[in-house]
Amino acid sequence: MKHTLGFVAVAACTMLGSGCAVTHVSPVGFGALPSGYTCCNLRHVNGWISDGNWSDFPIIPAGAPIKVTGYGSNRVYVEIDGKAFRIGHDYGRERESLEQYVAKLIVPEDPRARVAAWPDAVREAVRLGRLTPGMTREQAIIAAGYPASHRTPVLEAPVWTYWHDRLTSYRVTWDGTGRIQHIATQP
Repeated sequence: MKHTLGFVAVAACTMLGSGCAVTHVSPVGFGALPSGYTCCNLRHVNGWISDGNWSDFPIIPAGAPIKVTGYGSNRVYVEIDGKAFRIGHDYGRERESLEQYVAKLIVPEDPRARVAAWPDAVREAVRLGRLTPGMTREQAIIAAGYPASHRTPVLEAPVWTYWHDRLTSYRVTWDGTGRIQHIATQP
């Protein structure tokens, strides 16, 4: 009950914008606060990371140390490389729980070791947060993050939708071998 009341207080302060001091709490059902490494390149602006992972924003690189410091309503408060960030689970919350989303973003093993073994062109694309034809699904996820699950609910789908910003998307088409065949942007 104590966690639930704290969770409600944080949500009320956030919604009302009343300047309440924010206390990060774990809602009922969440276990220990996870830590590890960022699964993939994440995009941010002003301390905010959206599950839209808009490609127009600066990159937090795959493999950065990350730890959860608390949860809010569809929000996760994290520390990445010693800096505070908020992660919003806005678009995909009807497809997956907040806990499932966080489990995708925070991985126990640093992905940089796998990236180091990839060809030069793929490593450079990952560094830049770009997708290129011929990449595997794993390489695409590490380079550009997970596609927002409201438009790409299943990663086995033949087409993924990513976002440049809130209004402009682009589509990634996969070939029969699980490699990027085509990347199409809207006109």
